[in-house]
Amino acid sequence: MRPAMYGAYHHITNLTHPDGPIEVVDVVGSLCENNDKFAVNRELPHTEIGDLLVIHDTGAHGFSMGYQYNAKLRSAEILYTEEGKARQIRRAERPEDYFATLYGFDFESDQ
Repeated sequence: MRPAMYGAYHHITNLTHPDGPIEVVDVVGSLCENNDKFAVNRELPHTEIGDLLVIHDTGAHGFSMGYQYNAKLRSAEILYTEEGKARQIRRAERPEDYFATLYGFDFESDQ
């Protein structure tokens, strides 16, 4: 939401279609908020629903400052090494993580 709040810029890379024809798109999040936008009117290679995008420089969206607003689970964290290799350093949260501190939710049983 930082871009909508105070004009923060995040470089975005389309890993699925890196060389597609350039088009102007909006890149938005999944929250039901009108300011959940990473980019508005941004020129990117052709982008389709389901494409894998890298939104660079988003430290506040990592685990340390992430949040579970609207029951949004935290995503996995990927570290890129100096050698250019990707390494997962934290797994994505699962529903049982979200409810782990509440009593009365048993994800191990069939009930």
